[in-house]
Amino acid sequence: MVAQAPPFVARNSAGDGGACATTDVDAGAIVLPGVICEDFFMELKRRTVMAAALATSFLIPAVAQAAPADRQADPVRALEQVARPLLWTEPGRPTADLRALGQMIGNAKVVGLGEATHGSHEFFAMKERVFRYLVEQKGFSAFALEVSWSAGVSIDEYLQTGKGDVREVVAKNLAGSPWDREEFVSLLKWMRAYNRDHPGRTVHFLGHDIGAPAVDDAFFERVTGYVRREHPEKLSQLKELYSGLRPIDAFAYLNKPLAERRQLAGKAKQALDLVSGMSDPWVVQHARNIARTAEFLSVDAADEATLPEFTRLRDRVMAENVEWWQRQLGGKILTSAHNNHVGYLAADYPVHPKTQGAFLRDVFGRDYIPIGFTFDRGSFLSTNESVGGGDWQKFTVGAAAPDTAEATLDRVAYEDFYLDLRTAPTRARAWLEASHPTRFVGTQYPTKIQNVKLTQTFDVVIHLHDVTAAVKRS
Repeated sequence: MVAQAPPFVARNSAGDGGACATTDVDAGAIVLPGVICEDFFMELKRRTVMAAALATSFLIPAVAQAAPADRQADPVRALEQVARPLLWTEPGRPTADLRALGQMIGNAKVVGLGEATHGSHEFFAMKERVFRYLVEQKGFSAFALEVSWSAGVSIDEYLQTGKGDVREVVAKNLAGSPWDREEFVSLLKWMRAYNRDHPGRTVHFLGHDIGAPAVDDAFFERVTGYVRREHPEKLSQLKELYSGLRPIDAFAYLNKPLAERRQLAGKAKQALDLVSGMSDPWVVQHARNIARTAEFLSVDAADEATLPEFTRLRDRVMAENVEWWQRQLGGKILTSAHNNHVGYLAADYPVHPKTQGAFLRDVFGRDYIPIGFTFDRGSFLSTNESVGGGDWQKFTVGAAAPDTAEATLDRVAYEDFYLDLRTAPTRARAWLEASHPTRFVGTQYPTKIQNVKLTQTFDVVIHLHDVTAAVKRS
């Protein structure tokens, strides 16, 4: 059976993404939606390339064809030879277009899936779509998100037991974060349904980040309650060590004098030492995350020189949490965070000297695969104030500037696609290895566009032509 292409929106000659009038065009043996517009023949040629890719290249990489001599200097033509069309971003669609991505991932134990913004629907939807595929086709068993360890524990209890309401779980554990969106309600609904149907091989959720903005009293009780039951002789000492720290509301906590915060961080480390020899590894891990949170919050916010030290600490802890989970429970993990975390290098180096992805590569080697996202235009959510201030609001950007990485990637024939940077043709290597301005939008916008070397940052890139703002949780 010949593959059927999805509806395709042509880009008009002005390059503004406007749709042309449509009809049906027979491209070889495959009937594709056609276009009647100013650049009809160019569009037909692009569709014929897509048809060939759909029919022949989902399962195995296409054989690179020799390019005419006058086109060999153009990296776009070379990139088109290895780009794989992405037909859908929404979860629940057929997955034939993800098979090549599965081959790129291979037998990796940990896959990092980034996001070029913290608030675009298509990035979030693709995370669910890719995770579903990896669970069903590659045996993955955990989704890790850039939220606190304590929030992850609470969410996973819902996924394993079904107790509670998914929207209440999201409201409690993701409120105020960029992931407090309908897209993550959808992800958790699917994970809970999967667990209900597969009680012998359930999937899990973990938060791999530092425990801000809050570590509530109930989480502290996971440590003190265990000590009360199993080691009551140490309870008084533990309670004294946690005095003044329990619970943690990060933004209020940062109002404490720096000397006091550093003293409390030292006491949290002593509490960790106190429980480290106990037999329950989860209790030790909970105490470890309390200690790491207190250490992180001992930053001197007035001293910019300390920022690299604490960004390094944060990413190290993010990697350690993923590593602990994989060593403790086994299985394969999809870890989700911003591009600046999952990649081997951060765009804002040297403020961000070593990433979660670099730490994971140290541990897992080739068993760690980072996948980054890029986009040409569209909308996203961010704030217009520094971290911890301002409401999430919608921002919209037009087509990427000509000198950016996105502008070149967007010239590839497919609207949306992915490619393995490790196997890119020689004619594309020089461009991929060079620095290009690239949009990595975090919690604050506007932000400076940073230079990125794609091959030194990711193993795989997913490029989307257009993105829309993530959907507010109802």
